[in-house]
Amino acid sequence: MSKAIVLDNKLKKVSELALPQRYMQIKEHNLYLYVKSYLASLRANNAEAKKRGEVSGGGKKPWNQKGGGRARAGSITSPVFVGGGVSHGPSNNRNYILKINKKQKRLALEYALLQKANDNKLFVVDSVAVSSGKTKDAYAMFKAIQQKNVLFVAQMSDEPTFLAFRNLQQCYLIDSNELNAYLVANYRAVVIEKAVLDEIIACDKGE
Repeated sequence: MSKAIVLDNKLKKVSELALPQRYMQIKEHNLYLYVKSYLASLRANNAEAKKRGEVSGGGKKPWNQKGGGRARAGSITSPVFVGGGVSHGPSNNRNYILKINKKQKRLALEYALLQKANDNKLFVVDSVAVSSGKTKDAYAMFKAIQQKNVLFVAQMSDEPTFLAFRNLQQCYLIDSNELNAYLVANYRAVVIEKAVLDEIIACDKGE
């Protein structure tokens, strides 16, 4: 059974917390679908090129239909001319959003947490607050985890804690309402408050 590592206020291991057995049955495909949907939602849909009907000018034929020895041309907005419209260019009316339902989002998050627990990189603490607001104190928490980068999850972070973490590139502090499967999977380790993990597990039971 997969277990999260419970840490005390000095970030020393004191016990382990077993994740629900049901997590073992979740398919990896749920995480794949969520990550694909999440990244698609971040795409900036602003690339656009003007078609020949949108380019200004072109009211008069550039030269006579016959007698010039050249191919006939009806408008300088044609894609064959410099400054004309673009054939099959990008359009900003494309929708990249991929729909994923709430159940799949929850399953993806549970699977991501399970993988972190399997790798012994899911840590549970009573609080991630840094009351001093000092970056050196937040950095000490990060160093105690001994990972390349760490996601810290608080139920509701206060301003001093936010200020302490904001300049640390190896850390990312979020509130529980911002937690998602992509962030969990993207970081080497996750430090989560016990109250937040209890809420996630309680949702599984329909409580």
